[in-house]
Amino acid sequence: MIDPRLRDRVAVITGTDNALGIGAAIARALARQQVRLLLVNPPGAVDHLTPSLRADGHTAHAITADLADPASPERIYDEAEARLGPVQILVNNAAHNDPDTFTRARGARPVSAASLDAHHAVNTRAPALLMAQHHRRHQQRRDEWGRIITLSTDAADGAPGEISYWATKNALESLSRSAAAEFGSAGITVNIIAPGPVQTGWISRDNTTRFAEFSPLRRVGHPEDIADIAVFLASHQARWLTGQTLYAGGGKRMT
Repeated sequence: MIDPRLRDRVAVITGTDNALGIGAAIARALARQQVRLLLVNPPGAVDHLTPSLRADGHTAHAITADLADPASPERIYDEAEARLGPVQILVNNAAHNDPDTFTRARGARPVSAASLDAHHAVNTRAPALLMAQHHRRHQQRRDEWGRIITLSTDAADGAPGEISYWATKNALESLSRSAAAEFGSAGITVNIIAPGPVQTGWISRDNTTRFAEFSPLRRVGHPEDIADIAVFLASHQARWLTGQTLYAGGGKRMT
């Protein structure tokens, strides 16, 4: 039996408010490995996940934080350490997506300074500041093991209709690779999961059939597909992987 050696590790996971979402699936998958969890949700979100995790005997706490606030990353780590202990796993999953476009493609609103800044604040600045907190505290306690997992998209190199979203995801991948290069000597790996279409409640029945044709496996993704990859990247078995982008779309993208 493979032992991922994750028991009693502490993880911070952002964006777990969608019960059908990737963040929630990652939380459940890590909890099954006895990881202790701090779940970070946006203000006003209803926390349905923590009660169910606790009912199953897992250790989980949920907080709300506005990731657009530059002060949030420090507060998140303060909360995690106070409630659970030193954080060794960071999962940057939260994302802001309010479609905008240069040409009103797909009926999206025109790009503006406000739309660009709103996406940047949550999708690039917040993860970067969280990674910086992770590394700083890791160094202060002289830890030798850490994991950072970034959720991107397999269209981060650009697509019409959601230009700020894709652009900030591309920037996030760059930040993650830079972090991998700089954090490696401290024993922290940093890797990126880039999913294809995943059914988190947004894909209609018609589009499910259409999107399934993009994959050689002839289906859309499920959140659990991505969660299993996250567990692997957090595991001891992934110790020799860092700075990598794993395209997780059932073969939709192969390069």
